[in-house]
Formats: sequence, C-alpha cells, structure tokens
Amino acid sequence: MSTAAARNAGVDRIAAAFDGSGKRAALMPYLMGGFPDVETSRAIGEAYADGGADLVELGVPFSDPLADGPVIQAAGTRALAAGATVASVLEVAAALAERLPVVLLCYANQVMARGVEAFVEGLARMGASGLIVPDLPLEEAGETRAACEAAGIALVPLVAPTTPEDRLAAIGEQARGFLYTVSVTGTTGERATLADTFASVVERAKAHTAVPVALGFGIATPEQAAQAADAGADGVIVGSRLVRAAGEAADPAGAVREVVGELADALRA
Repeated sequence: MSTAAARNAGVDRIAAAFDGSGKRAALMPYLMGGFPDVETSRAIGEAYADGGADLVELGVPFSDPLADGPVIQAAGTRALAAGATVASVLEVAAALAERLPVVLLCYANQVMARGVEAFVEGLARMGASGLIVPDLPLEEAGETRAACEAAGIALVPLVAPTTPEDRLAAIGEQARGFLYTVSVTGTTGERATLADTFASVVERAKAHTAVPVALGFGIATPEQAAQAADAGADGVIVGSRLVRAAGEAADPAGAVREVVGELADALRA
C-alpha cells in the first residue's frame, strides 16, 4: 500500500459507511470488547452488523474509565475479570473489520504504555479504521495524530455542549473520520429524554467541521435515535442500552440484534 493510500484508508472507509448507510443517520453501536467474554463480545459485534449497524465503536476495558457511566463501567470490570486484554480486543476488531468499519475507543494510558506508533500500527494491521481517546486533549494529541495519519487511522475527537466556540473550531478542524459530539454533560448512560439543547449542540458542531457529526451519550431508544437524525446528526452512537441488553440476556447476540434492528428501522423511516 502506498503512503497516500495508507494515510487515507481509515478515513475513506468511515466516510463510505456514513455516505452509504441508506439511513438518515449512520448507526454506530458501542461494544465493550471482552464482555461478558471475548468470544461472546465478537458474537455481539457480528449481531450488530446483522441488525443493520454501519460502523462499530469497540471499547477496550480499562480500570479507570473516566467517560463511562455505571453500565459500561460494570461491563469493563467484568471483561477485565474474565481476562480481556488489549491484544484480545484487537483480535475482535480484526474479525469485525471484515464486515464494517471499527473505531476503537481506549484511554491514553493504554496507548502510551505500548508506545503511540506501535499501538496505532497495531490497529492498522488489525484492520481498524479509527481511534477515539476520550482523555487525550487537543493540545497533547499531536504525536497520536501524526501516528494515525501515517498509519491510515482516523483520530476521532470529542466535543461537548460546554466546548467554547474557539476550541470547537480548533477541534473540528483537526477531526478525522467524524466528530464525536456528546449530547449531554456527564458520563455515558441511558436518559429518559435527550437534553433540550442537543439540537443546538449538533448545529454548533456541524458549523465547525467538514467531517460527519455523530451524536452520542444518552441515546437509548429508536425515538431518540430518530430525534438525533431530525436534528441533523450524521451518525447516532448507542452504548449503554446495548451493553445492558447483552448483560441481561441468556442469548446476548440475539438480544442486541433485535435492539439494533429497531434502531436501524427508526433511522430508515
């Protein structure tokens, strides 16, 4: 692969997923790698694809997950207790990448411990398309961004309702793949309703970036997914609802396939 081709591989695959979703907004379910065990997490990811997902956000379990609410924290703790490692989650990424773009979510310690270049090159070898590091601020992202550009991995940043306008512009300019737009202040988790301000959050994000805007945190129902699309979101990220469904079901893959299908239908309507 040429340098230019490598540099654009992840960005191009993510862009194609957004453009070709056939929905009003692309659907990106979150998967906790290794939960409840590695093999079942792979089956859950396959069920996401079967149910109509366009991309998958694959989380690496971590001992101090600052952005995660109680459901995802508990899933990460269980995955670690079952023996999940960064290497085993990357094997899940490789399997799922054969079907749809995989965007890995992990924390900065997990990247730095292995060395930025080595970590990112490993992602590329496994076929991943993107990387989200929620505790990596813009000012400290230069090395990771450069490694991602060289390896063909899209470094996806986050913005929040509280992000100031000038900072939003700077982050939006650097975004690759898509801009992860947090709908609420706080951690991940299901909400009964979306915040009244979420539409303005999407509008602000779209005004400051050229890449798709994906809305996450708090989206749990088909109705909320449709609301996000109505507000102009290019993508919808659903996490805690699916992790909870997997944890409660005797057949985790079957349970999440049904939920993802309902979400996909709502985004096609």
